[in-house]
Amino acid sequence: MPFRELSAKLVEARVAPGERLFSQRGAMVGYRGEVRFTPSIQGGQGGWMSMIGRRVANEATPLMTVEGQGTVLFGHGGHHVEVVELDGQTLCVEADRLLAFDGSLQQGTLFLGRDGGVRGMVRGQISGQGLFTTTLSGHGSAAVMAHGGIIQLPIAPGRPVHVDPQAYVAHFGDVRNKLTTALGWRELVGRGSGEAFQLELSGEGMVFVQASEEKL
Repeated sequence: MPFRELSAKLVEARVAPGERLFSQRGAMVGYRGEVRFTPSIQGGQGGWMSMIGRRVANEATPLMTVEGQGTVLFGHGGHHVEVVELDGQTLCVEADRLLAFDGSLQQGTLFLGRDGGVRGMVRGQISGQGLFTTTLSGHGSAAVMAHGGIIQLPIAPGRPVHVDPQAYVAHFGDVRNKLTTALGWRELVGRGSGEAFQLELSGEGMVFVQASEEKL
């Protein structure tokens, strides 16, 4: 496990020869040892085609590659940080919420229109996620950012979890998600999204929710 939480808003990452990490540009707050930082063109964007799609939608997040030998301290904007361990699962999370992650994880981009059709796209607009979300899969860890701290809610078969779309941070596991509403469409006229829309997650896995409805 290369990441260690030093505080609620700061993590330490161990870098070893022959390995690499990715982090948001500007997230490094200090380091020890012989560590190199270089801009990453594709890292975290899921390849060239996904990167182009993100840039067209103005959703690309600049990253840097971290290599060498030593330890690096990461933090960004005073946001709370949670380290997520993946053991073969796929983590779905917004690129701008990724503070840093193992370079060994397989990176991809999911178009929300494909994950739930039109409702997936509507969900992205309501939650502020946009049209794309980042996926990380394999064995490794990632440091995820949020406002006001993060709680983990387990998702079990037959026991779906409903969350406010704007409080949603990430999820992993065999999870399906869809946008639902507790009100009829006529009742929604003249209302903001508020509590009317909910994100329903079902299957088996974990969802991460922040204690705030603020965007990063």
